[in-house]
Amino acid sequence: MPRLARASRRPNVLLITCDQWRGDCLSAAGHPVVRTPNADALAAEGVLFKRHFGGAAPCSPARACLYTGLYQMNNRVCRNGTPLDARHGNIALHARALGYDPTLFGYTDVSLDPRTLEPGDPRLRSYEGVLPGFTVRQLLPEHQKPWLSWLKARGVDTTAGSPGIHRPVDERHGNRTDGAVSNGPPVYSKDETPAAFIAGEFIRWLGEQEHDAPWFAHLSFISPHPPFIVPAPYNTMYGPAEGPAFRRAETWQAEAESHPYLAYDLSRQERGKFLPGTPGKVHDWSEDDFRRIRAIYYGMISEVDAQLGRIWLAIKAADAWDDTIVVLTSDHAEMMGDHFMLGKGGFFDGSYHIPLIIRDPSHDKAAGTSVDRFTEAVDMVPTLLDLVGETPPPHLDGRSLKPFMEAKQPQDWRNAAHWEFDFRSIGDGRAENHFGITSRQCNLAVIRTEKFKYVHFGSGLQPLLFDLETDPGELDNVAGDPAYLSVRLEFAERLLAWRAEHLDQSLALAELTDNGVVGHVSRGIRE
Repeated sequence: MPRLARASRRPNVLLITCDQWRGDCLSAAGHPVVRTPNADALAAEGVLFKRHFGGAAPCSPARACLYTGLYQMNNRVCRNGTPLDARHGNIALHARALGYDPTLFGYTDVSLDPRTLEPGDPRLRSYEGVLPGFTVRQLLPEHQKPWLSWLKARGVDTTAGSPGIHRPVDERHGNRTDGAVSNGPPVYSKDETPAAFIAGEFIRWLGEQEHDAPWFAHLSFISPHPPFIVPAPYNTMYGPAEGPAFRRAETWQAEAESHPYLAYDLSRQERGKFLPGTPGKVHDWSEDDFRRIRAIYYGMISEVDAQLGRIWLAIKAADAWDDTIVVLTSDHAEMMGDHFMLGKGGFFDGSYHIPLIIRDPSHDKAAGTSVDRFTEAVDMVPTLLDLVGETPPPHLDGRSLKPFMEAKQPQDWRNAAHWEFDFRSIGDGRAENHFGITSRQCNLAVIRTEKFKYVHFGSGLQPLLFDLETDPGELDNVAGDPAYLSVRLEFAERLLAWRAEHLDQSLALAELTDNGVVGHVSRGIRE
C-alpha cells in the first residue's frame, strides 16, 4: 500500500503483556545472563523505558492501573476478585470509541461490576472476566481449557489438566515429597506452550484483517508467570550458577524479624503455588533451589521472546510493520528469590519494576534509545491515546510518554515512582485477623526516588525508609534512625501531597455555571 494512503488512517496498535516479567530481565536493559533478542530488536527500533513500575499487585489490581490509567486509590481494584467500577473508562472502550475493534488474545483478569449483572450471572463467580470493550478472539483463563483442547488435538496427553500438566514428565504421577526443584521438561514441546498457542491464534487472525482498516489487538501472555516450568531447549538454556547475587538478609528469619508485614508475607508463601505438588514453604528452599528456579524463569522469558519473534515476522509479512504501534510490557514483576520470596506483592522493587518498550514507526527520532526517568503503568492509556492522535482525558492519573518518543525531555516530569499494595482478605479475613485491623487498613503506599524509598502503612504498622544509595537491596530500614528523621518527614509529606493531587478527578475538573458545564466530565463506560 502506498505510504500516502497509510498516512491518512490511524495506526494499528498491538499491546503485549507478559505476566510477571521483571524489568531487569532484558538483555537490552543490560542483564548479564538473560537473552531476549526479539525484545531487544523491538527496543532497537523503539524506546526502552528502564525505570518503569507497575501500579499495584497482584494481577487484577496491576491490570486495573494499566487498563484505566488510574491509580489504585481511584480505580479501587484492591485484590484479585475486587470488581472494577463500571463508571471508569478503559483502554478498550477508548479504542472502540475511536473506531477500532479492540480484540483480545489471552485474558485481562477483570472482575466485572456486580451492579451491572444479574445475581445468578456465572461471571460473578470468577475474577477472570473480560475488560469491557474487548472483542474476544481467544480467551485463555487460568484453567487453560482452550489450550488443553488444542494440545489434545495435537496428540498430547492432557489428562493431568491444569496445573498438573505443568510438571516435569517424570513427576506427573507423584508429589515432590522432598521439595526438590527439577528443570525437567513438561509433556508439551516448545512449539506447544501457552505462549505459542496465543501467538498462533493472533497470527491466524492477523491474516484475516483488511489492509485498509486499522486494528487494535491485545496479546496477554501468561508466561513467565508460575508454575515454573519450560520445555527444551529453554529448560537447560541457563545454569543455576548464572545470575547476580540475591538481594536478601543472611536468613529468612532475619527478613521476618525486620518488619511485621514481612513476617506475615513469608509465612504465607507455599511452594506448591510455584511448583505444583511440592510441599513446604518457599523460604525453606536453599540457595541452590532458588537458583534452579531462577534458571527456569530465565528460560521461560526466552521462550516468550521466541514467540515475540514469530509475531514480528508475521506483522512484517502482512506488510503492517510500518503501520503498527507495538507496546511490550508486564502487569507486575517477580521477586525471584530476593528476600527469600517468589511471586509479587508487598513493597520491594522486585515486585513492581517491569519492562516497557514502545515502538511507533511515525515517531522514530528516539529509536534505539532508553529513558531513565520514572514512568508508571498508569501512563499507558494516555500514551496510546496520544500516539493515535487523541487528547488524553485530563482526569487520568498517568501522563503521555509521547514526548520521550519524540526525543524530548519534559521539564516537569515526575521524579519518583509510586505504587500501592492492598493485602485485605475479604473472603476469609486472614490478614485482618492476623494484624487485628480492618479491611480498610490493610494497605500500603510507596514513593520511590533515585535516592530514597518510603513505605507507609494504612494500619499503623511502622513505616519503612530505605537509603537506596547505600542500601540498594532494601535491607536496612532507617525510618527509626534520628539521622533520617527529616527525610522520613519529607517523604511522608510527599506521599500525602501525591495522594491529595490524584484524588478522583472524574467530576472535580468540571463546574456547573450560568453558562452550563465548564471543564471536563469523565463519562466512563459511555466515553
